Amino acid sequence: MSKPTVILATSNGIGMGHLARASAIAKALKTEANPIIVSMAGGIAEIPEALEIPCEYIPGKDRRWMPRPKWDLYLRDRLVALIDETDAKVLTYDGVVPYAGVIAARIARPNVKLVWIRRGLWQKKIHRFALPLQSKSMDLIIEPGDFAFAYDHGPTSKRHDAIRTAPVSLYQSNEALSKEESRKVLGLDQNRPAVLVQLGTGADDANEKMTAALKGLLGWPDLQVVLTKEPVDRNGKSLAPEGLDLKVIRYFPLAKVLAAFDAGVCATGYNGVHELLAAKLPTVLVSNIRGMDDQEARAKWCHDFGYALRANQADLNDITKTVKELQDSNIRASLIHKCSELPTPIGGEEIANKLLKFAEEKTGKKNNIARKFLFQSLRYLAIGYRLIVKQKPGDGVGSEPIVFSNSTSASELHKYIRSGNRFEHLISNGSTKYQAARKVIAETYYN
Repeated sequence: MSKPTVILATSNGIGMGHLARASAIAKALKTEANPIIVSMAGGIAEIPEALEIPCEYIPGKDRRWMPRPKWDLYLRDRLVALIDETDAKVLTYDGVVPYAGVIAARIARPNVKLVWIRRGLWQKKIHRFALPLQSKSMDLIIEPGDFAFAYDHGPTSKRHDAIRTAPVSLYQSNEALSKEESRKVLGLDQNRPAVLVQLGTGADDANEKMTAALKGLLGWPDLQVVLTKEPVDRNGKSLAPEGLDLKVIRYFPLAKVLAAFDAGVCATGYNGVHELLAAKLPTVLVSNIRGMDDQEARAKWCHDFGYALRANQADLNDITKTVKELQDSNIRASLIHKCSELPTPIGGEEIANKLLKFAEEKTGKKNNIARKFLFQSLRYLAIGYRLIVKQKPGDGVGSEPIVFSNSTSASELHKYIRSGNRFEHLISNGSTKYQAARKVIAETYYN
């Protein structure tokens, strides 16, 4: 019996949370199924090479390479083409708002089962009003567990339409490298302390938080400070104080080399918490309050129960002061001890097993008339939301011919994705029929 194909689609969220969960689930699926990840997030460039999982990048609506009403149909046709090419049995979507194009793909291919991987801990924002409508368009809803579930008082916490699993994490102790191996891979000194800093930059408040956090590391003897992006503002000015030994790395999945570090400073996203704390890394959490993720609730739970230190994200002095506490070896030892009490994040395996079982089930097809109504409603809601909420300008698009590539190289994919040119990414083993279909789709919507 051939393995079923499962397509795992994700939105372009803040950070790597959606992609990390999809990657963890795909890894668990590999022995029994053929997982394919599709995403609007640029971080997908890392996955084919690092995890040997087939992937496709889809330019998101925010790139503004085509009008929004067209993009919904473009997404539909991209997903339908991939379903037809791979004979996929299940399509999952990990994101806050299921795009109308995802619903439309399910309408066009009613034999495919649609599953929403819906993370909890939502903030009470306008998106919550669409929850009943979105939920009805799904065949199954799965909620990845959260260490901080007890502090979830958001709109999803009152619903009873999802199957909750253990937390999902790319960190697995049996796959993690030792401290010596991790430092060798990252090019770090074996005998000096090292701290990982994973905070965003760009907006003025984010830049100020980065500087405040780095100030808290001053005075730590012989420290190596490791960042995942250059600590500079949009004009290229350094956000780091003088006196720190900084090293910028790119390694995926970072969960595999967390043993290299003596401590960490990160935002309180799903991904960071369920990797760093699962790896027993003494951590200061500095929440990002943008987006739908209630990072403050997660940070408070982690702090209240002694699993991490929480810095007040609105107080730069408190960020510096709290990060400085990591220099105390007794505090680090206490955090390590507490984190050893956390449950093992085996949600990726649990979700993979549920998807495999669901792929084999014969489910009753929902009324497609109702689904079409939901599709149109979600389209109008999305367009209306864009009119009400001011959006940042898109990337713009070059006039050069469309680039088609089935590359699995991280460096090549980053180059294509960051370019202003229209880029169409194809799975590496696609048929000539699929390639032809994709060219028709691109020409139809880009023109």
